[in-house]
Amino acid sequence: MVKIRLRRMGAKKNPYYRIVVADSRSPRDGRCIEEIGTYDPLKTPSETTVNAERIKYWIGNGAQPTDTVRALLKKAGAL
Repeated sequence: MVKIRLRRMGAKKNPYYRIVVADSRSPRDGRCIEEIGTYDPLKTPSETTVNAERIKYWIGNGAQPTDTVRALLKKAGAL
């Protein structure tokens, strides 16, 4: 199954996330199919950028967002 989930980037105690489309069997920071956005929780307020067109494409083709990503996409207005 294909999932839309977060990939952790950044240094220790300085997280930065990319929203990626990946196979559910691949590791969290492993290979991904496509990068479709970013999430920076350290900025005030937290900053989320997404490619809404690609998100709609992947969801239309059966990709399932994780709970956290679903909440971020709703907040960004992409869902």
